[in-house]
Amino acid sequence: MIIANPIYDLVFKRLMQNEKIAKFFISTLTEQEIETLTLQPQEFTYTDELIGTRLFRMDFVATIKTDEGYKKVLIEVQKAFEYVDLMRFRHYLAEHYKKEDVTDGKSTALPITTIYILGFNIPEIESACFKVERVYKDLLTKEIIPKKSGFVERLTHDSYVVQVKRIKGKYQTRLEKLLSLFEQSNFADPDGITKNYPYSTDVEELKLMTDILAHTASDKEERKKLEAEQEAWRSIEALTGGLREKLSKKEQELEKKEQELEQEKQRAEQEKVEMIRFMLSSGMTVEQIKQNLNIDQAFLKKHGLI
Repeated sequence: MIIANPIYDLVFKRLMQNEKIAKFFISTLTEQEIETLTLQPQEFTYTDELIGTRLFRMDFVATIKTDEGYKKVLIEVQKAFEYVDLMRFRHYLAEHYKKEDVTDGKSTALPITTIYILGFNIPEIESACFKVERVYKDLLTKEIIPKKSGFVERLTHDSYVVQVKRIKGKYQTRLEKLLSLFEQSNFADPDGITKNYPYSTDVEELKLMTDILAHTASDKEERKKLEAEQEAWRSIEALTGGLREKLSKKEQELEKKEQELEQEKQRAEQEKVEMIRFMLSSGMTVEQIKQNLNIDQAFLKKHGLI
């Protein structure tokens, strides 16, 4: 079956416009049963400050009700990593923390959960799908606090991250079946706009999703819109490539400089430790050493000198 690649904004929008699919998508990732769901696609334009280009973006906000109560789910789809998009994520998240919500006719501040669908790999993490989860920990006893606070939940949030390039053809669990739709392989065209979906659809919601994706892939008008979205991304890459490469090199240079400074600091500290050991072996007192070298008790304890 040939389907449209759901990593594209237009395609993902088609899926999330269906309430049944939106419930299936969010409940499968978060492992929470959803009683009710209200979805609001957020279409807007923002300016890339580096090049002054106005870019169309789409995000998704769902208000859901679970057995824990109401919460707000923010869904981001991002095909490539760019610094400006990271800042946009943070700005967008801040806007929702500031925004007043309304549930059951009452004003409130809902807890927030974020879902990020990434078209690039995070180098440090090999998992195709992972959760960034908070725990409450008593810093005095070092024990985990089993209870949660509504106040704290509204100021912090859990995140779910999908790395579509790390999805590899597993088709056993409900989550694996959902992720299989986002697998970035078996492309049917050079641009990766459509792909061949080789798996069976034994889940009702999954069958509905593949039907929508197959229709989007075969519809000529929809295909033109997808090609336009792809071309927009190419243009952005062409416009920003050189500048972003320079910024990346500058960041690498700064990181290297910081590493060199840290190494120099460690060398100087080790030399001071060796000097203190020599002074102690020469009969000097700890107080004399502290005054001569301008060091404190904590430094001596840290290196096992007292």
